Amino acid sequence: MRDHVRTADGRQLRVEVSGDPGGRPVFLLHGMPGSRVGPRPRSMFLYQRGTRLISYDRPGYGGSDRMQGRRVVDVVQDVTEVADALGIDRFAVAGRSGGAPHALACAALMPARVTRAAALVGLAPRNAEGLDWFKGMAPSNVNEFRTAFTDPERFVARLIPRSAAIRRDPVRLLEELRHDLTDDDRQIVSDNTIRSMLLRNYREALRTSPYGWIDDALALTGNWGFDPADIRVPVLLWHGVKDVFSPASHSSWMAARIPRATAVLEPSAAHFAALRALPKVLTWLLADVPVWPAHRRGRPVSVSAALPPSGDGRPQAPASA
Repeated sequence: MRDHVRTADGRQLRVEVSGDPGGRPVFLLHGMPGSRVGPRPRSMFLYQRGTRLISYDRPGYGGSDRMQGRRVVDVVQDVTEVADALGIDRFAVAGRSGGAPHALACAALMPARVTRAAALVGLAPRNAEGLDWFKGMAPSNVNEFRTAFTDPERFVARLIPRSAAIRRDPVRLLEELRHDLTDDDRQIVSDNTIRSMLLRNYREALRTSPYGWIDDALALTGNWGFDPADIRVPVLLWHGVKDVFSPASHSSWMAARIPRATAVLEPSAAHFAALRALPKVLTWLLADVPVWPAHRRGRPVSVSAALPPSGDGRPQAPASA
């Protein structure tokens, strides 16, 4: 199984494939900061559902070379090259948090290859008309995103030493976030399996440089390079209503503009609850009929969908590479 892909412009992308080698393929695009070893369901869950899960480090993270000045839309070429290298023609794609807009870019610009797309706890474009982009967002995130947008040089200067400190001790990132976590999120990140997985994910994300994180933030607050309204494949937008890192209003805004979107807003959930929702999202991605109720365009569904049982569906720390 290939663990590196060389792009047409000479960059190297680090790839990880898990689950059923002959299963139906799903690209899982990680958060920010994140890496290919980020949260995923147990291997048994993937095998039982005939799922082949493909993850890769976005440029600048982990084992992937940097692509300076990249935009969100640039993910399309990288996913294309990884899929081609693995001999995959059609696939579903999911993205969590900072990976969610990247998943939507694939849905918008690869309609002949993407079957379905899911965006979990994602952001809307910075220039989203009619959306108060910062409303409901934690002050720490407001400060970081606003600085990235208005003073990128200052943002870079601040993030470089912060990334170095987190690389040495990934617990620092969870401690930085703790003040803004809901009780439910605190419980999720305190689970030993999930915590171990998150810490390994953060360490790998920043192992070689801070520039994956830097370039992600600049890309997310810049021009994405595509219009979500152009997406024509089925899309699932999942969001916890109590999320203060990427407010649920962003998914509501997206739902009003993506023609074939199903929005699920979980009233009691926040940001890290997306880890628990991921197994069910994968089931939706590979199903012929959505398992969540549909809604009219522009009117997201508010539900308390039962989470998958712990067992095989729980996120699991991947085996050491």
